[in-house]
Amino acid sequence: MDVFTAVAEPSRRTLLDLLADGERSAGELVASLPALTQPAVSRHLRILREAGLVEVRPDGQRRIYTLRPEGLAELDDWLARYRRYWTRHLDSLERHLADTRTPTAERTDQS
Repeated sequence: MDVFTAVAEPSRRTLLDLLADGERSAGELVASLPALTQPAVSRHLRILREAGLVEVRPDGQRRIYTLRPEGLAELDDWLARYRRYWTRHLDSLERHLADTRTPTAERTDQS
């Protein structure tokens, strides 16, 4: 499965969000998603692992999952194009707002 398909599913994005805060055991991840069964969470984790977004290591009886930032590089590269778009448009909005400020608004800001 590719990275884009993997992150298209909301539960998998939630798992990535949880792992962005640090590594977690499979049990902790299951507990964080009470609407899903343990087998469902395991399937989502397998898909994320196969897409290269997370890695797993054994720790005794537990399995510890960690986010693989390099796995997110493909998403980051794709989003870079859109960041430039938003930066340009937000810069234009900022200039427009600065040009249309009223003297009353400026006095209020300086108070």
